[in-house]
Amino acid sequence: MAVSIHPEWENILQDTFESVYFKALIHFVKSAYGSAKCFPPGKLIFNAFDLCPPEKTKVVILGQDPYHGPGQAHGLCFSVPRGVPHPPSLINIFKELEKDVKTPYPKSGNLSPWAKQGVLLLNTTLTVQANRAGSHQGKGWEKFTDQVIHILSNNYKNIVFLLWGSYAKQKIKIIDREKHFVLTSGHPSPLSANRGYWFGNSHFSKTNDYLTSKGKKPINWNL
Repeated sequence: MAVSIHPEWENILQDTFESVYFKALIHFVKSAYGSAKCFPPGKLIFNAFDLCPPEKTKVVILGQDPYHGPGQAHGLCFSVPRGVPHPPSLINIFKELEKDVKTPYPKSGNLSPWAKQGVLLLNTTLTVQANRAGSHQGKGWEKFTDQVIHILSNNYKNIVFLLWGSYAKQKIKIIDREKHFVLTSGHPSPLSANRGYWFGNSHFSKTNDYLTSKGKKPINWNL
């Protein structure tokens, strides 16, 4: 299975890639992809890491599972390829974006332009079986992505971590809040958003205000 990952990440994660648990994880993933339809396509499993190297990471947005419908997942949390209908959570993200920073509702759900500006769009589990949400949880991906968060927290500073929903909020314990800016809210899924836990969080403008205050170029959220 050929994958693509930025050389900076490949270098930083080399010891992890050689670890016993990660080799077992990759064995599971190869077996899963060989026996059933899984997402994202193999070459895009590390797409978030390929588009956003650690030295350029300004913002981390945490998702949970990749989308498990055909043609949706492409290795970036909440994102779908151009031309694919926007899933409900992404619709609510765009509605909040539209209200918060007055950008027009995007036609494309592809968030690659954010990634290329330094937004690490990280699912905590990087693969999933088609039509089976959560099917690849508990296999080692969470340990791997926790290590990634830990690396960013320990070795860099002034990163904005956007933690949406109860699952993402659990990661607060591995982020150094003396060095970084953490914003939390409800999840953008309709269940949470419609209860008033998502809309109005102003995370996009707050992120840019913080980046600007630290002398960093703000994110152009316009797609």
